[in-house]
Amino acid sequence: MEARAINKYIRSSPRKMRVVVNAVRGKRVAEALAILRHLPHRAARPIEKTIRSAVYNLIEKNPEERIDEANLVIRDIRVDEGPRLKRWRAAPRGRAVPIRRRMSHLTVVVATTEPEGEA
Repeated sequence: MEARAINKYIRSSPRKMRVVVNAVRGKRVAEALAILRHLPHRAARPIEKTIRSAVYNLIEKNPEERIDEANLVIRDIRVDEGPRLKRWRAAPRGRAVPIRRRMSHLTVVVATTEPEGEA
């Protein structure tokens, strides 16, 4: 079983978010949340929220199943570019320089793994 969660328009650049995403890619959900809780990056908070949302989506999608959080793994996590806010800043000699405030779209897919005893 798998479920996904998408968080759009995160006010952090994709390049900064990918550093944090690469730290948790392919890990178990509990381990990934523990890593994110101790990372100093600002992007860790929205990533943690999105992973939790994907877990809750999986639980909500399968109400008759008993889902153990220890058996959940992050199957896919990716950061895509969102739109850019374009601003201008004054520069010397009467010029203006552009400022591009980048945004990100985050997609997380969590899935269950088979317990070691049954496999």
